[in-house]
Amino acid sequence: MGNIDKTIRLLIAIGIIFYFGFLNHSWWWLISLVPLFTAVYGFCPLYRFIGKNGGECPFRKNTNKVL
Repeated sequence: MGNIDKTIRLLIAIGIIFYFGFLNHSWWWLISLVPLFTAVYGFCPLYRFIGKNGGECPFRKNTNKVL
């Protein structure tokens, strides 16, 4: 999981906590724990399920290839 992915998940978690925790005073803020923990630990179980590797960058050149 890349830094951009972690940052987006963290911002989503903060937004959910703010909206449901402070503005609505609801228990729905607990849903924000999912993106918060996936951002902190850098592991998303959904990525493993669908077979996506979040750590690879499609724009990075592979210099180990022999032409």
